[in-house]
Amino acid sequence: AQNVTVEEILAAYRQACQKLNCRQIPKLLKQIQEFKDLAPRIDCLDLKGEKLDYRACEAMEEIFKRLQFKLVDLEQTSLDEDTSCLQYLDVIPDFWARGRPGSFRIRIPIPIPGVYSQTSCLQYLDARNTPLLDHSAPFVARALRISSSLVVLHLENTSLSGRPLMLLATALKMNVNLRELYLADNKLNGLQDSAQLGNLLKFNGYIQILDLRNNHILDSGLAYICEGLREQRRGLVTLVLWNNQLSHAGMAYLGMTLPHTQSLETLNLGHNPIGNEGVRNLKNGLIGNRSVLRLGLACTRLTCEGAVAVAEFIAESARLLRLDLRENEIKTGGLMALSLALRVNRSLLRLDLDREPKKEAVKSFLETQKALLAEIQNGCKRNFVLAKEKEEKEQQLQHSASMAEISGADPDDPEDPGDPGDPGGAAPAPEENGNAAPAGDSSSDTDEEEEDGKESREAAECGNSGNGGNSGNGERRISVSSPGRGRKIFVVTRVENVPE
Repeated sequence: AQNVTVEEILAAYRQACQKLNCRQIPKLLKQIQEFKDLAPRIDCLDLKGEKLDYRACEAMEEIFKRLQFKLVDLEQTSLDEDTSCLQYLDVIPDFWARGRPGSFRIRIPIPIPGVYSQTSCLQYLDARNTPLLDHSAPFVARALRISSSLVVLHLENTSLSGRPLMLLATALKMNVNLRELYLADNKLNGLQDSAQLGNLLKFNGYIQILDLRNNHILDSGLAYICEGLREQRRGLVTLVLWNNQLSHAGMAYLGMTLPHTQSLETLNLGHNPIGNEGVRNLKNGLIGNRSVLRLGLACTRLTCEGAVAVAEFIAESARLLRLDLRENEIKTGGLMALSLALRVNRSLLRLDLDREPKKEAVKSFLETQKALLAEIQNGCKRNFVLAKEKEEKEQQLQHSASMAEISGADPDDPEDPGDPGDPGGAAPAPEENGNAAPAGDSSSDTDEEEEDGKESREAAECGNSGNGGNSGNGERRISVSSPGRGRKIFVVTRVENVPE
Protein backbone atom coordinates (compact mmCIF):
# COMPACT_ATOMS: atom_id res chain seq x y z
CA ALA A 1 0.00 0.00 0.00
CA GLN A 2 2.96 2.32 0.49
CA ASN A 3 3.78 2.37 -3.26
CA VAL A 4 0.23 2.94 -4.48
CA THR A 5 -0.87 6.10 -6.27
CA VAL A 6 -4.14 8.01 -6.27
CA GLU A 7 -4.74 7.06 -9.91
CA GLU A 8 -4.35 3.35 -9.17
CA ILE A 9 -6.78 3.56 -6.24
CA LEU A 10 -9.39 5.40 -8.33
CA ALA A 11 -8.99 2.93 -11.20
CA ALA A 12 -9.44 -0.07 -8.89
CA TYR A 13 -12.52 1.47 -7.26
CA ARG A 14 -14.16 2.38 -10.60
CA GLN A 15 -13.47 -1.06 -11.99
CA ALA A 16 -15.06 -2.67 -8.92
CA CYS A 17 -18.14 -0.43 -9.23
CA GLN A 18 -18.48 -1.35 -12.91
CA LYS A 19 -18.11 -5.06 -12.16
CA LEU A 20 -20.72 -4.93 -9.36
CA ASN A 21 -23.01 -2.60 -11.29
CA CYS A 22 -23.21 -0.03 -8.50
CA ARG A 23 -23.05 3.75 -8.39
CA GLN A 24 -19.74 5.46 -7.75
CA ILE A 25 -19.90 7.75 -4.71
CA PRO A 26 -18.93 11.32 -5.76
CA LYS A 27 -18.09 12.31 -2.17
CA LEU A 28 -15.67 9.41 -1.94
CA LEU A 29 -14.03 10.14 -5.30
CA LYS A 30 -13.51 13.79 -4.37
CA GLN A 31 -11.79 12.90 -1.11
CA ILE A 32 -9.47 10.39 -2.75
CA GLN A 33 -8.46 12.92 -5.41
CA GLU A 34 -7.50 15.39 -2.67
CA PHE A 35 -5.22 12.92 -0.87
CA LYS A 36 -1.56 13.89 -1.29
CA ASP A 37 0.59 11.84 1.09
CA LEU A 38 -0.63 8.24 1.15
CA ALA A 39 2.18 6.79 3.28
CA PRO A 40 0.89 7.63 6.79
CA ARG A 41 -2.63 7.08 8.01
CA ILE A 42 -4.94 9.62 6.40
CA ASP A 43 -6.84 11.79 8.88
CA CYS A 44 -10.43 11.03 7.88
CA LEU A 45 -12.66 9.26 5.38
CA ASP A 46 -16.06 10.92 5.64
CA LEU A 47 -18.99 8.88 4.33
CA LYS A 48 -21.59 10.45 6.59
CA GLY A 49 -24.99 10.69 4.92
CA GLU A 50 -24.16 8.41 1.97
CA LYS A 51 -26.53 5.52 1.37
CA LEU A 52 -24.52 2.30 1.43
CA ASP A 53 -25.66 -1.19 0.48
CA TYR A 54 -23.69 -4.41 0.23
CA ARG A 55 -22.50 -3.68 -3.34
CA ALA A 56 -21.22 -0.20 -2.44
CA CYS A 57 -19.45 -1.71 0.57
CA GLU A 58 -17.81 -4.42 -1.51
CA ALA A 59 -16.58 -1.88 -4.06
CA MET A 60 -14.99 0.23 -1.31
CA GLU A 61 -13.02 -2.80 -0.21
CA GLU A 62 -10.54 -1.91 -2.99
CA ILE A 63 -9.87 1.39 -1.21
CA PHE A 64 -9.46 -0.10 2.26
CA LYS A 65 -7.02 -2.68 0.90
CA ARG A 66 -4.73 0.13 -0.20
CA LEU A 67 -5.27 2.97 2.30
CA GLN A 68 -5.45 3.34 6.06
CA PHE A 69 -7.32 6.06 7.95
CA LYS A 70 -7.34 7.50 11.44
CA LEU A 71 -11.11 8.01 11.37
CA VAL A 72 -13.86 6.44 9.27
CA ASP A 73 -17.25 8.13 9.68
CA LEU A 74 -20.15 5.85 8.70
CA GLU A 75 -22.92 7.75 10.45
CA GLN A 76 -26.28 8.07 8.70
CA THR A 77 -25.24 5.69 5.92
CA SER A 78 -28.48 3.68 5.99
CA LEU A 79 -26.62 0.50 6.85
CA ASP A 80 -28.74 -2.20 8.41
CA GLU A 81 -27.82 -5.57 9.84
CA ASP A 82 -27.69 -7.16 6.39
CA THR A 83 -25.31 -10.11 6.44
CA SER A 84 -23.36 -8.93 3.39
CA CYS A 85 -22.71 -5.48 4.89
CA LEU A 86 -21.56 -6.96 8.18
CA GLN A 87 -19.27 -9.42 6.45
CA TYR A 88 -17.71 -6.60 4.45
CA LEU A 89 -17.29 -4.20 7.35
CA ASP A 90 -15.74 -6.90 9.50
CA VAL A 91 -12.71 -7.05 7.21
CA ILE A 92 -11.87 -3.32 7.34
CA PRO A 93 -10.01 -3.58 10.66
CA ASP A 94 -8.42 -6.82 9.52
CA PHE A 95 -6.75 -5.04 6.57
CA TRP A 96 -5.46 -2.31 8.84
CA ALA A 97 -4.19 -4.63 11.56
CA ARG A 98 -1.73 -6.08 9.05
CA GLY A 99 -0.59 -2.66 7.87
CA ARG A 100 1.40 0.16 9.40
CA PRO A 101 1.32 0.59 13.18
CA GLY A 102 -0.85 3.31 14.66
CA SER A 103 -4.36 3.87 15.91
CA PHE A 104 -7.63 4.60 14.18
CA ARG A 105 -11.18 5.59 15.08
CA ILE A 106 -14.49 4.61 13.57
CA ARG A 107 -18.06 5.81 13.86
CA ILE A 108 -20.57 3.10 13.01
CA PRO A 109 -24.37 3.08 12.67
CA ILE A 110 -24.78 -0.62 13.56
CA PRO A 111 -23.05 -3.00 16.00
CA ILE A 112 -20.26 -4.79 14.12
CA PRO A 113 -18.50 -7.43 16.24
CA GLY A 114 -15.42 -7.58 14.01
CA VAL A 115 -14.79 -3.88 14.43
CA TYR A 116 -14.41 -4.47 18.17
CA SER A 117 -12.17 -7.51 18.05
CA GLN A 118 -10.16 -8.04 14.88
CA THR A 119 -7.59 -5.28 15.24
CA SER A 120 -4.93 -4.16 17.65
CA CYS A 121 -5.02 -0.53 16.55
CA LEU A 122 -8.66 0.53 17.00
CA GLN A 123 -8.62 2.93 19.96
CA TYR A 124 -11.74 5.09 19.52
CA LEU A 125 -15.18 3.73 18.69
CA ASP A 126 -18.24 5.94 18.46
CA ALA A 127 -21.33 3.72 18.31
CA ARG A 128 -23.84 6.18 19.77
CA ASN A 129 -27.44 5.94 18.57
CA THR A 130 -26.71 2.32 17.58
CA PRO A 131 -29.10 -0.12 19.29
CA LEU A 132 -27.09 -2.93 20.86
CA LEU A 133 -29.68 -5.68 20.59
CA ASP A 134 -29.77 -8.94 22.52
CA HIS A 135 -28.49 -11.09 19.65
CA SER A 136 -25.48 -8.83 18.88
CA ALA A 137 -24.53 -7.90 22.46
CA PRO A 138 -22.75 -11.22 23.24
CA PHE A 139 -20.37 -10.81 20.27
CA VAL A 140 -19.47 -7.27 21.31
CA ALA A 141 -19.00 -8.30 24.94
CA ARG A 142 -16.74 -11.20 23.98
CA ALA A 143 -14.57 -8.89 21.90
CA LEU A 144 -14.22 -6.40 24.77
CA ARG A 145 -13.37 -9.01 27.37
CA ILE A 146 -9.58 -9.06 27.08
CA SER A 147 -8.20 -8.57 23.60
CA SER A 148 -9.73 -5.21 22.68
CA SER A 149 -7.37 -2.25 22.36
CA LEU A 150 -10.19 0.29 22.70
CA VAL A 151 -9.38 3.32 24.83
CA VAL A 152 -12.57 5.36 24.21
CA LEU A 153 -16.02 3.78 23.79
CA HIS A 154 -19.17 5.81 23.10
CA LEU A 155 -22.41 3.87 23.64
CA GLU A 156 -24.86 6.72 24.20
CA ASN A 157 -28.49 5.92 23.35
CA THR A 158 -27.85 2.28 22.46
CA SER A 159 -30.68 0.60 24.44
CA LEU A 160 -28.21 -0.89 26.91
CA SER A 161 -30.56 -1.40 29.83
CA GLY A 162 -30.93 -5.02 30.90
CA ARG A 163 -29.01 -7.95 29.45
CA PRO A 164 -26.77 -5.91 27.07
CA LEU A 165 -25.41 -3.87 30.00
CA MET A 166 -24.90 -7.02 32.07
CA LEU A 167 -22.82 -8.57 29.27
CA LEU A 168 -20.89 -5.34 28.71
CA ALA A 169 -20.11 -4.79 32.41
CA THR A 170 -19.07 -8.43 32.88
CA ALA A 171 -16.70 -8.20 29.91
CA LEU A 172 -15.18 -4.88 31.02
CA LYS A 173 -14.32 -6.21 34.47
CA MET A 174 -11.32 -7.91 32.85
CA ASN A 175 -10.47 -5.15 30.37
CA VAL A 176 -7.31 -3.19 31.21
CA ASN A 177 -7.18 -0.90 28.17
CA LEU A 178 -10.43 1.07 28.19
CA ARG A 179 -10.12 4.53 29.76
CA GLU A 180 -13.33 6.36 28.79
CA LEU A 181 -16.83 4.87 28.85
CA TYR A 182 -19.87 6.94 27.82
CA LEU A 183 -23.27 5.41 28.66
CA ALA A 184 -25.62 8.42 28.58
CA ASP A 185 -29.29 8.26 27.49
CA ASN A 186 -29.72 4.53 27.97
CA LYS A 187 -32.56 4.54 30.54
CA LEU A 188 -30.34 2.67 32.99
CA ASN A 189 -32.35 1.88 36.12
CA GLY A 190 -31.55 2.03 39.81
CA LEU A 191 -31.66 -1.72 40.38
CA GLN A 192 -30.05 -4.34 38.13
CA ASP A 193 -28.32 -1.82 35.84
CA SER A 194 -26.82 0.16 38.71
CA ALA A 195 -25.77 -3.05 40.45
CA GLN A 196 -23.83 -4.03 37.31
CA LEU A 197 -22.13 -0.62 37.22
CA GLY A 198 -21.21 -0.91 40.89
CA ASN A 199 -19.63 -4.32 40.30
CA LEU A 200 -17.75 -2.94 37.31
CA LEU A 201 -16.21 -0.21 39.48
CA LYS A 202 -15.24 -2.76 42.12
CA PHE A 203 -13.19 -4.88 39.72
CA ASN A 204 -11.99 -2.42 37.05
CA GLY A 205 -9.45 0.13 38.26
CA TYR A 206 -8.49 1.36 34.78
CA ILE A 207 -11.56 3.28 33.58
CA GLN A 208 -10.93 6.98 34.17
CA ILE A 209 -14.12 8.59 32.80
CA LEU A 210 -17.62 7.21 33.40
CA ASP A 211 -20.46 9.30 31.92
CA LEU A 212 -23.94 8.26 33.12
CA ARG A 213 -25.88 11.43 32.34
CA ASN A 214 -29.60 11.35 31.50
CA ASN A 215 -30.39 7.94 32.97
CA HIS A 216 -32.63 6.75 35.82
CA ILE A 217 -30.01 5.81 38.40
CA LEU A 218 -32.04 7.17 41.37
CA ASP A 219 -30.88 7.09 44.99
CA SER A 220 -31.06 3.29 45.09
CA GLY A 221 -28.72 3.03 42.11
CA LEU A 222 -26.32 5.58 43.55
CA ALA A 223 -25.93 3.32 46.60
CA TYR A 224 -24.63 0.53 44.33
CA ILE A 225 -22.28 2.93 42.54
CA CYS A 226 -20.94 4.22 45.86
CA GLU A 227 -20.12 0.65 46.90
CA GLY A 228 -17.99 0.38 43.78
CA LEU A 229 -16.37 3.78 44.37
CA ARG A 230 -15.22 2.69 47.82
CA GLU A 231 -13.15 -0.05 46.18
CA GLN A 232 -11.47 2.35 43.73
CA ARG A 233 -7.92 2.82 44.90
CA ARG A 234 -6.90 4.30 41.55
CA GLY A 235 -8.57 4.76 38.23
CA LEU A 236 -11.84 6.71 38.09
CA VAL A 237 -11.10 10.41 37.67
CA THR A 238 -14.41 11.74 36.29
CA LEU A 239 -17.94 10.69 37.26
CA VAL A 240 -20.91 12.35 35.56
CA LEU A 241 -24.31 11.79 37.22
CA TRP A 242 -26.12 14.69 35.52
CA ASN A 243 -29.93 14.33 35.49
CA ASN A 244 -30.45 11.00 37.25
CA GLN A 245 -33.24 11.98 39.69
CA LEU A 246 -30.89 11.96 42.69
CA SER A 247 -32.17 13.49 45.95
CA HIS A 248 -30.83 14.31 49.42
CA ALA A 249 -31.03 10.61 50.35
CA GLY A 250 -28.54 9.70 47.64
CA MET A 251 -26.21 12.47 48.78
CA ALA A 252 -26.00 10.77 52.17
CA TYR A 253 -24.49 7.68 50.46
CA LEU A 254 -22.15 9.83 48.42
CA GLY A 255 -21.11 11.92 51.42
CA MET A 256 -20.02 8.79 53.29
CA THR A 257 -18.12 7.53 50.23
CA LEU A 258 -16.15 10.65 49.24
CA PRO A 259 -13.60 10.49 52.10
CA HIS A 260 -12.57 7.05 50.78
CA THR A 261 -12.04 8.05 47.14
CA GLN A 262 -8.44 8.77 46.18
CA SER A 263 -8.53 9.45 42.43
CA LEU A 264 -11.89 11.15 41.75
CA GLU A 265 -11.22 14.70 40.53
CA THR A 266 -14.42 15.69 38.70
CA LEU A 267 -17.91 15.07 40.09
CA ASN A 268 -20.91 16.40 38.15
CA LEU A 269 -24.24 16.25 40.01
CA GLY A 270 -26.04 18.89 37.96
CA HIS A 271 -29.79 18.84 37.21
CA ASN A 272 -30.66 16.61 40.17
CA PRO A 273 -33.18 17.68 42.86
CA ILE A 274 -30.56 17.53 45.61
CA GLY A 275 -31.76 20.58 47.53
CA ASN A 276 -30.27 22.22 50.61
CA GLU A 277 -30.49 19.07 52.67
CA GLY A 278 -28.59 17.14 50.03
CA VAL A 279 -25.72 19.65 50.06
CA ARG A 280 -25.58 19.45 53.85
CA ASN A 281 -25.32 15.66 53.55
CA LEU A 282 -22.54 16.10 51.00
CA LYS A 283 -20.56 18.80 52.84
CA ASN A 284 -18.68 16.72 55.40
CA GLY A 285 -17.77 14.15 52.77
CA LEU A 286 -16.35 16.86 50.53
CA ILE A 287 -14.35 18.35 53.39
CA GLY A 288 -12.92 14.91 54.18
CA ASN A 289 -12.10 14.22 50.53
CA ARG A 290 -8.56 14.90 49.27
CA SER A 291 -9.00 14.51 45.51
CA VAL A 292 -12.03 16.40 44.11
CA LEU A 293 -10.96 19.41 42.03
CA ARG A 294 -14.15 20.16 40.07
CA LEU A 295 -17.72 19.98 41.39
CA GLY A 296 -20.91 20.52 39.39
CA LEU A 297 -24.04 21.59 41.30
CA ALA A 298 -25.90 23.45 38.54
CA CYS A 299 -29.70 23.40 38.80
CA THR A 300 -29.83 21.41 42.03
CA ARG A 301 -32.55 23.49 43.77
CA LEU A 302 -30.19 25.30 46.11
CA THR A 303 -31.14 28.46 48.00
CA CYS A 304 -29.15 30.66 50.36
CA GLU A 305 -29.19 27.94 53.00
CA GLY A 306 -27.52 25.50 50.63
CA ALA A 307 -25.04 28.15 49.50
CA VAL A 308 -23.95 28.61 53.12
CA ALA A 309 -23.13 24.88 53.33
CA VAL A 310 -21.19 25.12 50.07
CA ALA A 311 -19.33 28.18 51.41
CA GLU A 312 -18.24 26.21 54.46
CA PHE A 313 -16.71 23.62 52.16
CA ILE A 314 -14.98 26.30 50.05
CA ALA A 315 -13.44 27.86 53.14
CA GLU A 316 -12.03 24.50 54.21
CA SER A 317 -10.84 23.38 50.76
CA ALA A 318 -7.26 23.85 49.64
CA ARG A 319 -7.66 21.93 46.36
CA LEU A 320 -10.98 22.83 44.69
CA LEU A 321 -10.41 24.50 41.31
CA ARG A 322 -13.90 24.91 39.84
CA LEU A 323 -17.45 25.00 41.19
CA ASP A 324 -20.67 25.36 39.15
CA LEU A 325 -23.69 26.83 41.00
CA ARG A 326 -25.67 28.18 38.06
CA GLU A 327 -29.47 27.92 37.80
CA ASN A 328 -30.02 28.00 41.57
CA GLU A 329 -31.94 30.49 43.73
CA ILE A 330 -28.92 31.91 45.52
CA LYS A 331 -29.65 35.46 46.70
CA THR A 332 -27.93 38.04 48.89
CA GLY A 333 -27.39 35.86 51.96
CA GLY A 334 -25.88 33.00 49.97
CA LEU A 335 -23.68 35.30 47.89
CA MET A 336 -22.40 36.94 51.05
CA ALA A 337 -21.39 33.55 52.46
CA LEU A 338 -19.61 32.62 49.21
CA SER A 339 -17.82 35.95 49.14
CA LEU A 340 -16.57 35.54 52.70
CA ALA A 341 -15.40 31.99 51.92
CA LEU A 342 -13.37 33.22 48.97
CA ARG A 343 -11.52 35.66 51.19
CA VAL A 344 -9.77 32.74 52.88
CA ASN A 345 -9.74 30.26 49.98
CA ARG A 346 -6.62 30.28 47.79
CA SER A 347 -7.38 27.45 45.34
CA LEU A 348 -10.74 28.15 43.64
CA LEU A 349 -10.10 29.52 40.15
CA ARG A 350 -13.64 29.53 38.75
CA LEU A 351 -17.02 29.85 40.46
CA ASP A 352 -19.92 29.83 38.02
CA LEU A 353 -23.01 31.77 39.14
CA ASP A 354 -25.96 33.27 37.27
CA ARG A 355 -24.97 36.65 35.89
CA GLU A 356 -28.24 38.40 36.64
CA PRO A 357 -29.14 39.05 40.31
CA LYS A 358 -32.18 37.28 41.76
CA LYS A 359 -35.35 39.16 42.68
CA GLU A 360 -35.46 40.35 46.29
CA ALA A 361 -38.19 41.89 48.43
CA VAL A 362 -35.85 44.79 49.18
CA LYS A 363 -34.82 46.50 45.93
CA SER A 364 -31.55 47.78 47.34
CA PHE A 365 -30.42 44.18 47.71
CA LEU A 366 -30.12 43.94 43.92
CA GLU A 367 -27.16 46.30 44.00
CA THR A 368 -25.74 44.36 46.90
CA GLN A 369 -25.96 41.17 44.85
CA LYS A 370 -24.11 42.79 41.94
CA ALA A 371 -21.36 43.97 44.27
CA LEU A 372 -21.03 40.52 45.83
CA LEU A 373 -20.90 38.84 42.40
CA ALA A 374 -18.08 41.18 41.40
CA GLU A 375 -16.25 40.49 44.65
CA ILE A 376 -16.54 36.73 44.10
CA GLN A 377 -15.14 36.99 40.59
CA ASN A 378 -12.29 39.18 41.83
CA GLY A 379 -11.46 36.54 44.43
CA CYS A 380 -11.22 33.89 41.70
CA LYS A 381 -9.02 36.18 39.60
CA ARG A 382 -6.73 36.75 42.58
CA ASN A 383 -6.40 32.98 43.06
CA PHE A 384 -5.65 32.55 39.37
CA VAL A 385 -2.83 35.10 39.55
CA LEU A 386 -1.42 33.43 42.66
CA ALA A 387 -1.57 30.01 41.02
CA LYS A 388 0.17 31.34 37.91
CA GLU A 389 2.92 32.93 39.98
CA LYS A 390 3.43 29.75 41.95
CA GLU A 391 3.60 27.67 38.78
CA GLU A 392 6.21 29.99 37.25
CA LYS A 393 8.32 29.96 40.42
CA GLU A 394 8.21 26.17 40.61
CA GLN A 395 9.37 25.98 36.99
CA GLN A 396 12.21 28.39 37.75
CA LEU A 397 13.20 26.38 40.81
CA GLN A 398 13.20 23.13 38.83
CA HIS A 399 15.34 24.76 36.17
CA SER A 400 17.75 26.12 38.78
CA ALA A 401 18.00 22.73 40.47
CA SER A 402 18.78 21.00 37.18
CA MET A 403 21.40 23.64 36.33
CA ALA A 404 22.97 23.21 39.77
CA GLU A 405 23.23 19.45 39.25
CA ILE A 406 24.85 19.95 35.85
CA SER A 407 27.41 22.50 37.10
CA GLY A 408 28.08 20.65 40.35
CA ALA A 409 27.16 23.71 42.42
CA ASP A 410 25.79 23.35 45.92
CA PRO A 411 22.04 24.18 45.72
CA ASP A 412 21.98 24.89 49.45
CA ASP A 413 24.59 27.64 49.22
CA PRO A 414 22.87 30.88 50.38
CA GLU A 415 25.48 32.90 48.50
CA ASP A 416 24.44 31.49 45.13
CA PRO A 417 23.44 34.58 43.06
CA GLY A 418 21.28 32.55 40.72
CA ASP A 419 18.97 31.32 43.48
CA PRO A 420 15.39 32.28 42.57
CA GLY A 421 14.35 31.64 46.16
CA ASP A 422 16.47 34.53 47.43
CA PRO A 423 14.59 36.34 50.23
CA GLY A 424 15.31 39.57 48.39
CA GLY A 425 12.99 38.39 45.61
CA ALA A 426 9.23 38.62 45.34
CA ALA A 427 8.44 35.35 47.11
CA PRO A 428 5.21 35.82 49.07
CA ALA A 429 4.84 34.73 52.67
CA PRO A 430 2.85 31.53 53.20
CA GLU A 431 -0.90 32.16 53.39
CA GLU A 432 -3.04 31.02 56.27
CA ASN A 433 -4.75 28.34 54.16
CA GLY A 434 -1.67 27.21 52.26
CA ASN A 435 -0.56 27.87 48.70
CA ALA A 436 -2.94 27.62 45.77
CA ALA A 437 -2.56 24.76 43.32
CA PRO A 438 -1.93 25.73 39.69
CA ALA A 439 -4.77 25.17 37.23
CA GLY A 440 -4.99 21.55 36.18
CA ASP A 441 -2.38 20.36 38.73
CA SER A 442 -3.78 17.61 40.89
CA SER A 443 -0.55 16.60 42.63
CA SER A 444 -0.11 19.39 45.17
CA ASP A 445 -1.14 18.75 48.74
CA THR A 446 -1.30 21.04 51.72
CA ASP A 447 0.17 18.28 53.89
CA GLU A 448 3.43 18.75 52.02
CA GLU A 449 3.47 22.42 52.92
CA GLU A 450 2.80 21.57 56.54
CA GLU A 451 5.65 19.05 56.53
CA ASP A 452 8.00 21.66 55.10
CA GLY A 453 7.03 24.13 57.80
CA LYS A 454 7.51 21.47 60.44
CA GLU A 455 10.96 20.60 59.15
CA SER A 456 11.90 24.26 59.10
CA ARG A 457 10.79 24.79 62.66
CA GLU A 458 12.75 21.74 63.77
CA ALA A 459 15.82 23.12 62.03
CA ALA A 460 15.33 26.43 63.83
CA GLU A 461 15.04 24.76 67.20
CA CYS A 462 18.30 22.94 66.63
CA GLY A 463 20.00 26.33 66.41
CA ASN A 464 21.57 25.73 63.02
CA SER A 465 20.68 29.16 61.67
CA GLY A 466 23.08 32.03 62.08
CA ASN A 467 20.79 34.89 61.12
CA GLY A 468 18.54 35.03 64.16
CA GLY A 469 17.45 38.40 65.49
CA ASN A 470 16.16 39.64 68.83
CA SER A 471 13.02 41.70 69.28
CA GLY A 472 12.40 44.21 72.00
CA ASN A 473 9.96 41.89 73.81
CA GLY A 474 12.46 39.15 74.50
CA GLU A 475 11.42 37.14 71.43
CA ARG A 476 13.88 35.49 69.11
CA ARG A 477 12.94 35.47 65.39
CA ILE A 478 14.86 32.89 63.38
CA SER A 479 14.74 32.70 59.55
CA VAL A 480 15.54 29.33 58.01
CA SER A 481 15.46 28.10 54.43
CA SER A 482 13.85 24.90 53.18
CA PRO A 483 15.84 23.50 50.21
CA GLY A 484 13.18 20.87 49.54
CA ARG A 485 10.71 23.61 48.68
CA GLY A 486 12.99 25.83 46.70
CA ARG A 487 14.54 27.65 49.68
CA LYS A 488 11.38 29.37 50.85
CA ILE A 489 11.87 31.49 53.96
CA PHE A 490 9.92 30.55 57.07
CA VAL A 491 9.83 32.81 60.10
CA VAL A 492 9.67 30.93 63.40
CA THR A 493 8.96 32.90 66.58
CA ARG A 494 9.78 31.51 70.00
CA VAL A 495 9.26 33.36 73.27
CA GLU A 496 12.24 32.80 75.50
CA ASN A 497 14.74 34.67 77.61
CA VAL A 498 17.54 36.25 75.61
CA PRO A 499 20.87 34.81 76.74
CA GLU A 500 23.31 37.34 78.20
